[in-house]
Parts: sequence; C-alpha cells; structure tokens
Amino acid sequence: MGKSTGFLEYERKNGEVLPPLQRIKNFQEFHGTLSDEEQRLQGARCMDCGIPFCQSGLLLAGMASGCPLHNLVPEINDLVWHGNWEQAYLRLSKTHCLPEFTSRVCPALCEAACTCGLHESAVSTKENERKVIEYAFANELVKADKPKIRTGKRVAVIGSGPAGLAAAICLNRRGHLVTVYERSDRPGGLLLYGIPNMKLEKSIVARRIRLMEESGITFRCGVNIGKDISGQELLSDFDRILLAAGASRPRDISVPGRDAKGIFFAVDFLSQVTQTLLDSDFSKVPYELAEDKHVVVIGGGDTGNDCVGTTLRLHAASVTQLEMMPKPPVKRSESNPWPEWPKVLKTDYGQEEAAAVFGEDPRIYQTTVKEFKKDASGKVCAAVLVNLSPRKDEKTGRLLMEPVEGSEREIPADLVLIAAGFLGSEAYLADSFGVKLNERGNIFTFPDSYQTNVEPVFAAGDTHRGQSLVVWAVSEGMAAAKAIDESLMGYSNL
Repeated sequence: MGKSTGFLEYERKNGEVLPPLQRIKNFQEFHGTLSDEEQRLQGARCMDCGIPFCQSGLLLAGMASGCPLHNLVPEINDLVWHGNWEQAYLRLSKTHCLPEFTSRVCPALCEAACTCGLHESAVSTKENERKVIEYAFANELVKADKPKIRTGKRVAVIGSGPAGLAAAICLNRRGHLVTVYERSDRPGGLLLYGIPNMKLEKSIVARRIRLMEESGITFRCGVNIGKDISGQELLSDFDRILLAAGASRPRDISVPGRDAKGIFFAVDFLSQVTQTLLDSDFSKVPYELAEDKHVVVIGGGDTGNDCVGTTLRLHAASVTQLEMMPKPPVKRSESNPWPEWPKVLKTDYGQEEAAAVFGEDPRIYQTTVKEFKKDASGKVCAAVLVNLSPRKDEKTGRLLMEPVEGSEREIPADLVLIAAGFLGSEAYLADSFGVKLNERGNIFTFPDSYQTNVEPVFAAGDTHRGQSLVVWAVSEGMAAAKAIDESLMGYSNL
C-alpha cells in the first residue's frame, strides 16, 4: 500500500497550524490542510507493512491500539497516494459514518499503532482522513442517505452525541424510522457543547445534522427523557430504544469551600461559552466569564486542556492546571512497548498557548486542592494546594496518590473549573426505563451485547462504556444499530 519506498523518500508533513499568540484571538479552527499534491505524498508514506496494527482496534494493556472502527487504513492511504479521492471516500465510508469529527478531535489511535512510527514519524492518517472527507463534501459526494424502502419499525435514540448520531444514520439507512431526542436546545451533544469551537467548528456539526434531516431522521431538541417524557411512554410509542445520552454526571471534589461562587464543572462552563457564541452568531464573546481572572483548572485531561484554551481566549489573567498523577515520561518506557498506546507526555494546544502567553506550561503535577477560600461576598478568591505522593496499594496493585504533610500553599483563584472526569449516566434516565446500572454506574448490557435487561432497550457510547473517546462512541453507535436491526428484522445487512 502506498509507495513501496515512500516512507524512505518523504518526511512526514502536517498542515500548517497558526501560532499560539495568533490563534487565541478568536474561536476559529486553527489547523490548516496541505495541498492535494502534498497530501498525496503523505499517503505514499504508508509502507505496506504486512500487519496493519493501525486498523486493529485491539486492547493491549487495557488501552486501544489502532482504530476501533477498523478503518481500512492502508487501502485509504494508497488511494490518497494515487489521488483517487472519490474511491478513498467510498472506502472510508465502508467503516465510518462520521469522519469529519474524528479527523479533527480523535487522538489518532491509528497513528500510535503505525508500523512506520516504530522508528520514524507515523503516517499522517488523521490528516489524510480529513482531506478525504472534506474533498467529499466539497464535491457533493456526501449526500442525504434516503432509504428506498421503509420497514415501518420505529426507533428512538436518546442523545445526539457521536454514538446517537452514528446509530441514527445506520438505522435510517436500513429503513427504520428514527427519532433522536436531545435535552439541549440544539442537536450534537458532546460534539456541539462539550468540545470548543476552535477544536471542532460547529458549522461542521450543523452540516451533518442537515444531511441527516434530509435523509428522514427527526430531531426533537429541548426534551429531557426521564423528566419531560417518561421511558414508559417511549416504550409504548417505539419498537426499540437506544440510550446514547453520554456519561453526563461529572465527578465533583469534596473539600472545604466547595460551595463558593465561581466554581463550575468544566462541561457546564464550556457549554455556556459555546451557546453564547452560537446564539449571537459569533458576534458576542463572553469575556466576562474569565477576563482578568485567575483561573484554576482541576484535571489534566482533554477537557481540562479545552478549559485552558477557552479561558485564554476569554483573556484570563492566569491559568493553572492541576494534575493529580505524576508527570509522564517524554519517551516510552520499556514496560510500554509499541504498538501499545504510548503513555508519554502530551502537550496539547491549550498548554502550548498558555506557555506562549505566560512563559511556562500551566500544568502542576502531583497536586490537588485541599481547600477553597472565599471573599466577603462568598466568591472563591484562593485555592490551597497540596502535593501528592504516589504509593502502590499492595492488595490491588493500584497507584494511590496521598497528600504530603506540610506541602500546602495558596494561589489566587477567581474562577475554578472542575474537569475531573465523569461518573456515568444520569440515574433518572435508567430509572425511567427500568434498566440496571453496572458497578461503574453505566447502563448494564449483557456480555458482548448492547441490549439491556429491558428487552427493547439498548445502550451505546459513554452511557454504555463510561467516559471515552469520540471514535469509541461512533464505533459503539454503529455496532448497537446493527444489534437493534437484528432484533427487529431477524438479520442485519448493516
């Protein structure tokens, strides 16, 4: 696949990225793309390795190696190399129904497992994918997928994030009548309100929603299933139900002063920023949320990084990001060999921007908050931090992070954003349908199945597996659609 000597002849080249101090002036995407000819040469680097771990989606050491969607990566790269963009899109569409999202926000599990990346730079599969899907949209290859025959079966999808959208596309393609329920005011779920615009422009989400509506899918927004409409009502109106409402219960931190004003969950904050931008057609930027404030972000993951990048665009006076765990190594350790996911230091766009503005990485490792302090009006004004020391639990083997006595110090904090992860789906959603939860607080399904203990009800995405990546949500949405189709029709050609 690709050019047999391409990986020796051509170096990896990525699309231009705007410099940090320039891109923080607005909320627009800042990753550019290569020319068609330059992207073709990147496809040529695919090295016909024989065993394409890039498309395996295997779990190694508890983490995914390669694409969970099993995209036909070498074949797509080869078509890119030959400039056959239409066939590349058709090949990509065999396994993936939402590549415009993963080609922007996925951490590129495929590239981490690329054989070329063992000794050289990995093939730029993520940017190849983005070039393919954007070519397809620009040349009207992506069209409303209207089924020729309707089955008469009705399916309700609860949640319009990546899992819900993927399932709806597949079920509609099969001919079922699909209604997607979304509790927010617009469809898109996590893609719309959980990911900032500079990472995924909302026009990209709207473009896909329009196509889905044209294909016959119905969206009902502002409807909170389990509160506005009961699960039992839906069960009487639909043949099957798919729960794909995400893992929307944020993990809180319980310390003195937590009740102070100015402390928010990260997703609530990010949603407020995006909603203000959308409601004003990007004419109003909510600077008042963070301008001239000392910001503390609790959590070192992707959402925490998004908070860093967002508050910088809102003119924060300072940004500090707290990470409980030790700082990862710069290079792979011997206990983390390829093709396992590399457990190495990752500096994302928000941290790059903070370093450019303030002169240093905003992250402080092995640190958490011991106490919040309030001013006379009840607003948060400072955070007392404490260092953490790792200790291995002898019984479970888990790494425990324990406070270091005497390491407390105080920093200013006018705005605190909690990005400490999620605890599972909303309990009222499960209760409304009578479905069980597992020990992790996620919707229970039978082994190797997406079916819950209530026969017509299925679950997929973060609701099913817990907080995870967009690519996993898409994968589960498509797989759950197939399971629902089989339960309705006795077989499935999805």
